[in-house]
Amino acid sequence: MSTTITSASALLTAAETAAKAANATNIANSTAATAAPSGADALSSLTSNYNEFLSLLTAQLSHQDPTSPMQTDSFTSELAQFAGVEQQITTNTNLTQLLSLNQDTQVSQSTSLVGRQAVVASSQISLQNGSGELQLNPTSAGTAEIAITNAAGTVVRTQSLTLPTGTTNWTWDGKDDSGNTLSNGSYDAAVVSTDGSGNSISVPFNVIGTVTGIVKNGTNGVDVEMGTTSVDMSKVMSLLGTATAASTTTPTTAATTAVTAAINAATGASTTTTS
Repeated sequence: MSTTITSASALLTAAETAAKAANATNIANSTAATAAPSGADALSSLTSNYNEFLSLLTAQLSHQDPTSPMQTDSFTSELAQFAGVEQQITTNTNLTQLLSLNQDTQVSQSTSLVGRQAVVASSQISLQNGSGELQLNPTSAGTAEIAITNAAGTVVRTQSLTLPTGTTNWTWDGKDDSGNTLSNGSYDAAVVSTDGSGNSISVPFNVIGTVTGIVKNGTNGVDVEMGTTSVDMSKVMSLLGTATAASTTTPTTAATTAVTAAINAATGASTTTTS
């Protein structure tokens, strides 16, 4: 942001604009997160193209001029290319299975996070049990405005703050500007302050929420769920509280064997198992 702020209302407007922009960005990212074609789909498409190629080749051979037969170099090369692509698809399928097994292991090992509070790098604040929390990290002390939008991009809550130097937490009571209690869910937040020249600047913040689940995502990674809000595991900055010993798990022998088998299948190696 580089808008010059001349009044408190201008600062509020800048915060609302930033919150709406965060909402639009999060919606766009969610829409763009589409799964890539599966190995089965790619192999099916290749099979269809291969059968069509063979049909055309057979027809061409059947109607060739006996006095000027076709050269075999061209279609032999094409057959070799089909075989190479098929091998690549098979390798990719095996690697996808390997990544899925690794996801399973990560999910199993991360169950200790459930029930703990996590500090995550996100612009989506999770309203859980009527409460949400931001960890503000201002670069300097001063006045700031917080704006929160719902899933439709409508600003539902604003608040003015006087920020001290250093990290400080802000707790949302789950109510809108009219005092109505809002439903639990994901909301988009923005915090705006001013620099020494009166220009609007975004105040860095993280979101604090209670981990309610660990799930696999569509990009071969693992997501941390905080109510209806999901963030990639890599965005977890820190954990608050202590883990419970009962929730700590380790990969089973069967899972380890499955991962090893997937690696060998993907690389073409053979496996010898001893008992």
